[in-house]
Amino acid sequence: MTDIFEVINNRRSVRQYSNEQLKEDEVKKILDAGIMAPTARGEAPWHFTVIQSSDLLKYINETSIDLMLKSDNEFFQAIAKSGRNILHEAPTVIVVSGREDATNIQADCSAAIENILLAAEGLNIGSCWVGLIAIFFEDAENVAKLQIPEGYVPLYGVTLGYKVSEREGNPKRNKNVVNWIK
Repeated sequence: MTDIFEVINNRRSVRQYSNEQLKEDEVKKILDAGIMAPTARGEAPWHFTVIQSSDLLKYINETSIDLMLKSDNEFFQAIAKSGRNILHEAPTVIVVSGREDATNIQADCSAAIENILLAAEGLNIGSCWVGLIAIFFEDAENVAKLQIPEGYVPLYGVTLGYKVSEREGNPKRNKNVVNWIK
């Protein structure tokens, strides 16, 4: 088993994947890690939608790009014009949704996503937390295509796939962010 600190230090956002689809048992292990995340009041308000349909993934990307082009947001317009795929052409995407009436769905679902990212790295599977997909969630017809249970709202996406290269860069971290009170 890989050391947890090694997993944490090696995890990077991967934006290039092989075309090979993930094995179902790998995805289940990753999802189990998400389910085991800490949660406010023990609510576990998350729902995970696993998308492996290349047609639906293509639709999500193309629709999102179109919505970004039409938006007033210059950042979105620039992303759309760049020609990049917001899902990084990943073979698997997990949409993480939260129960609308939960105490703190943003924090709880973010904790689940972090567990998912670390579990993927532990299995040597690439991952990337995708926030740009939120523009797709703004349209109820789009959300309906995801078959998310009633009472849940989609928040983020996580792309998953086998890495094309081992290193996707070394993130610089400011280590001067701690003070001790003893």
